[in-house]
Amino acid sequence: QVQLVESGGGLVLPGGSLRLSCAASGFSLDYYAIGWLRQAPGKEREGVACINSITYSDGRSYYADSVKGRYTISRDDHKNTVYLQMNSLKPEDTAVYYCAIRGQECPRGGLQYDHSGQGTQVTVSS
Repeated sequence: QVQLVESGGGLVLPGGSLRLSCAASGFSLDYYAIGWLRQAPGKEREGVACINSITYSDGRSYYADSVKGRYTISRDDHKNTVYLQMNSLKPEDTAVYYCAIRGQECPRGGLQYDHSGQGTQVTVSS
């Protein structure tokens, strides 16, 4: 059974950091590109970061302008896990964060993913 499970969310002060994890089971993650998406209350889901397959593509990563320089996506295919390091967090980063997979390369615009997890809540507030 294909499963993606996010963890690491929580409440953090503005300027703080969190590291999210996405553990995959039921399949081998190395074939896929993996993205992190987020959805804030009353807003549409948006792409935050994505990383290509290392084994089948170039391992290149992409970021939304709103998080560039603050977030870092990484993957450990041996552990079947993807991470999102989030630094210098802002209240506007508050959202439910999801990881999602698609074929070997990240989408060129849009959110064309095949499967996502249930999400983890990130709240940035003083």
